[in-house]
Amino acid sequence: MSGLIRNLIFLVLGLTFLVFRARWFVESAVVLAKLMGLSELVIGLTIVALGTSLPEVATSVVAAIKGERDIAVAIAC
Repeated sequence: MSGLIRNLIFLVLGLTFLVFRARWFVESAVVLAKLMGLSELVIGLTIVALGTSLPEVATSVVAAIKGERDIAVAIAC
């Protein structure tokens, strides 16, 4: 039973960090892009799009490394 609780804690922590790090990445990238004088259209089409897809990419890579190829393919599609 303790293994289940430990896994649930890791799951919650991992999802929490994933969400906050993605948000941090997007907000930081937007600030840097504005400092470089890029328009909001360019920011939206590149940096924000990349930042919002990074959690899925990270999850797919970790799943592929762990041998869970079904999960990696399902997330990537």
